[in-house]
Amino acid sequence: MKETRNKCKSNEQRATSNKVASTINTFANMEKRKEALLVKFKSAGQDQVFQYWDSLSSIERSLLLDQLESIEVHKLGAYLLHAATNESTADLNQTIQPFSGKVGKGHIFQSAEGSDVDLYQVGMNAIRSNKVATVLLAGGQGTRLGFSGPKGMYDIGLSNGKTLFCLIAERIVKISQLAKASQEQNADVKIPLYIMTSPMNHEETKAYFESNHYFGLQAQDVIFFSQGVLPCLSPDGKILMEKPYQCSVAPDGNGGIYPAIEKSGVLADMVTRGIEHIHTFAIDNSLVKPADPNFIGYCIQSKADCGNKVLWKSDPHEKVGVIAEKDGKPCVVEYSELSKDMAERLVAKEYMEDDIDDDPKLAYGAANICNHYYHIDFMQHKIIPDVGNMFHIAHKKIGTWDDAKKATVIPTVNNGIKLESFIFDVFPLSTSMAIYEVERRHEFAPIKNAPGSASDSPDTARAMISSLAKEWLHDAGARISANVDATICISPLTSYGGEGLEMYKGKDIKCASL
Repeated sequence: MKETRNKCKSNEQRATSNKVASTINTFANMEKRKEALLVKFKSAGQDQVFQYWDSLSSIERSLLLDQLESIEVHKLGAYLLHAATNESTADLNQTIQPFSGKVGKGHIFQSAEGSDVDLYQVGMNAIRSNKVATVLLAGGQGTRLGFSGPKGMYDIGLSNGKTLFCLIAERIVKISQLAKASQEQNADVKIPLYIMTSPMNHEETKAYFESNHYFGLQAQDVIFFSQGVLPCLSPDGKILMEKPYQCSVAPDGNGGIYPAIEKSGVLADMVTRGIEHIHTFAIDNSLVKPADPNFIGYCIQSKADCGNKVLWKSDPHEKVGVIAEKDGKPCVVEYSELSKDMAERLVAKEYMEDDIDDDPKLAYGAANICNHYYHIDFMQHKIIPDVGNMFHIAHKKIGTWDDAKKATVIPTVNNGIKLESFIFDVFPLSTSMAIYEVERRHEFAPIKNAPGSASDSPDTARAMISSLAKEWLHDAGARISANVDATICISPLTSYGGEGLEMYKGKDIKCASL
């Protein structure tokens, strides 16, 4: 009995000793991490992030260290300098001119030799060769739609119940099937889908795809990566603290796609897969055509390093950015930068041989819809090395820690700055920009505003989806029954772009979902 008690006592002592040793090791490791970070942040003039260190608990200290280790503080000063330079030169009298290159439209490309090239087949050849990748910008939440989750999970009210994520994924499945069916050898056709999330919706988005079996895509071909964040800064460039153990941070804008692609390993994965052509687009367009063969084919035939799919403005004063040139370089010009005369200026525009349009067009009419092409070389060797030069300053109200009130306080006036970049900031780097025009009714049904809104709402998107479905069915020779539900939707698995509907020729359409 005495021997047993002594043995138990010995075990307890060892356990206590191990716990003490573990605590000492943890403390020593934390101090080592803190000292290493202090050197970095002090060198960058940002050691104020440790001002509350002595009052923090062990858990809070660990949280602070984790966050600080994720901040590239040595780059922050250069980012701010470039952003300040961009801001100070933004109002300089740069020469703005309409885009001087050719604007493509349709599916026929006339080569320099005068022969016609079918853009669809050029794009499909690239897809069949597994050289095309898609990148989806999906970091946004559905807050403005009254939905608390990722916008891509929002049910827009179609009779088939398909969400935005589902529509996009199934269109990729369908175009892959079409490409596979049109080749002699029965080889796999893979179009990887890279999805850029945000820190707030990353895990939920991944879980949603997994629970829906990736909507028919292969799991290994759906890759998730998160948009980056940058510290919020005071007017004099100091990192602001939201809490004693947490820096204030904000997303780095949709231009954050470029550093995120590199840091996440996505770019390396593309190179490994042999990808040459990248099609990037936003989640909020319910009619987007991922891996569009015509668009990709046009960019390939144009030998473009970068491309932009556009709509022509229906109204001179539509509040949208347009493709133009500043000092001879392609760029997006905001509507506020155009004078009344510039916005209303008309020019003759020549298009493809199969789609001559003699009517004057708005000189500044190529509306940007966040639908872009990149050649992999342009991404690797032009964009990535220049990422740090693209930030802009946004003056914002930023919640900061008030130690006297022991609370985070949101000011009533701007008290700091956020660094952000835009996805089109890379356009001036292009030496062979391709612009490709599409019809609004065919390819652009954005969902930005709450249900019931007059424009860009789930209601207007459903109406456009239904209108396109009826157009396809009419072209296939079908008849729309008078008593059919007002909204008709054709599953992406049935048709990608109006093909494959011959079965409905001569038939009355009596259902809302096909």
